[in-house]
Amino acid sequence: MAEHEKKITNQKEETPFFHYLGIYRTLDPAEIAGRCGLAFDDGAFALRFMGTEYRIPFPEFALPDGSMAEKILILHYLCAGRYVERQGKQRSYQEIPWGEVYYPNFRGRCILRFAHTFGHDLGTFRRAMEKLRAEPLPQSDAGYRFEFITGLYMSLLLWAGDEEFQPSAQMLFDDNFEFAFTAEDIAVVGETVIGRLKRLR
Repeated sequence: MAEHEKKITNQKEETPFFHYLGIYRTLDPAEIAGRCGLAFDDGAFALRFMGTEYRIPFPEFALPDGSMAEKILILHYLCAGRYVERQGKQRSYQEIPWGEVYYPNFRGRCILRFAHTFGHDLGTFRRAMEKLRAEPLPQSDAGYRFEFITGLYMSLLLWAGDEEFQPSAQMLFDDNFEFAFTAEDIAVVGETVIGRLKRLR
């Protein structure tokens, strides 16, 4: 059964998925490739996502081992995102356009959840990041820079908790993220990263 023929059973996730899928199918693959800086050949885009090489077919769409949230995020990027060369700076979420407005939500969904998930087990976090072939960073108790999606890099910084202090964390995004994703999308990026790391540990 084709994707567009499947009955929607989860309105929250499947409705936006099929919305973006419909847009995706109307686009010119050459335009998507140029806008997102991706290679396109034999009916598929070559895309790296969280350390894995994928071939994303067109006009159908598939991400074999991806969650629905990941599929929506990638579809939205292919439909509306734009890749530009990074200028060498990293930004906190608050520094991204509209990030300050959405920061309380981002802090709960991503920063606090990340700190709670890995802040008492840095070894597990390090092993997961090594599987992504991430670059270790000197700042924080455990910090790594890695490619989230082709050409878009971010950093995760983690400070361990102890008997007196709760663990703390930070997520930083290269300065080209704001052209690829909206502030709301970047909150989904944070959740997606945490979800993938939990699967890698």
